[in-house]
Amino acid sequence: MPHATFACLSRPAVRLAAGVLAAGVLAGCGQGQPGGGHGGFPPAQVTAIAVAPRTLPVSWEYVGQTTGSKDVEVRARVTGILERRLYAEGSAVKAGQPLFTIDPKPLEAQAAAAQAEVARAQAQLAQAEREAARLKPLAERRAVGQKEADDALSAAELARASLNVAKAKLAEVDLSLGYTRVLAPVTGLSSRAMKSEGSLVTANDTLLTVISQVDPIWVPFNVSENDRLAIDRAVAAGRLALPKDNGYEVTVKLADGTAFPRAGRITFADTRVNPATGSYEMRAELPNRDLALKPGQFVRVQLKGALRRDAIAVPQSAVLDGPQGKFVYVPAKDKDGKDIALPRPIPVGPWVEADGVNLWIVETGLAAGDKVIVDGIARLFAPGSPIVLGPPPGQPGAPGAPPAAPGKDDAKPAAPARS
Repeated sequence: MPHATFACLSRPAVRLAAGVLAAGVLAGCGQGQPGGGHGGFPPAQVTAIAVAPRTLPVSWEYVGQTTGSKDVEVRARVTGILERRLYAEGSAVKAGQPLFTIDPKPLEAQAAAAQAEVARAQAQLAQAEREAARLKPLAERRAVGQKEADDALSAAELARASLNVAKAKLAEVDLSLGYTRVLAPVTGLSSRAMKSEGSLVTANDTLLTVISQVDPIWVPFNVSENDRLAIDRAVAAGRLALPKDNGYEVTVKLADGTAFPRAGRITFADTRVNPATGSYEMRAELPNRDLALKPGQFVRVQLKGALRRDAIAVPQSAVLDGPQGKFVYVPAKDKDGKDIALPRPIPVGPWVEADGVNLWIVETGLAAGDKVIVDGIARLFAPGSPIVLGPPPGQPGAPGAPPAAPGKDDAKPAAPARS
């Protein structure tokens, strides 16, 4: 049995067996193999490119929430009993469309009383005018006293004023009677009815519903103070050019990642910092003829149109995450003059797309002419791994490129070696 056999070995034999086993492990790990990589594998074949400054488009993305360009609270303007709801809750309504009916009967009675008061005032005015007209020639012939004629004229003027008061009261009642039909003040999307039929509503107090005008629709979003300061510094240094008068091309991405088919524009940019959020508020406006966007949707607002001058950028595939942040691998030489890969930390800015490639803009850490490993990174086991620099991407011999076609000499079989 294995345990019994091992127990019969002497201590020198055990030490010898352990030494042989350790030598085999070291040999398997590539120890003592000059030029070998980690684990006995050959050096990783990688591709590096030299970075160069260039002008690149820059875009920013922020989280926004849609809201109506007009959010109108529809309130009762007369006191009474809510009789009927005349619209479908949540539907699109047009300006002037009836929404509710408030019981008009009390106001109709008041209107009838006001009309009667107007008729009485008209009769009194007519009587006063006839009396004044009768006394005027008599006063001229001194058949009656002048005071009596003046009193008649004053009575006619007072009757005319009373008629105007009665007419104003009738107009006021007619106006309130018209308010018993609640009309939509704007075109937009309606909300639910806040009061049901039979409820008592109070003039200028009871909220009946809310209408949101969603064509155009607004998308407010916030830009953090740190982002704004970084942008201002880049503009002051000449590294960043912004479109004039906030003339960004605004694209909105929906919750499922699709882009809204119509572009928008910036209509408001606050110059004050909101003390509650520590950010600047901006607002985009988008056409929404088909009402595809609804108020309250969370979206991502993408701003395009800025240009980064003399920017150093590297492909996103070359940027890795480490304990201290993002870094790239750069080719270097070890003490023996062999090529190795060393990590270099890089603070990155926004990412951009140029020529169909996603790029990270590098703020510091790389200069024009520095080389960055962009292909074969997965073959690097650790910082300082030996590497073999290959041709640029896409050329024969590059990692992942198809093999080169054989030439004439490649097709000839090798001559057998002479003994």
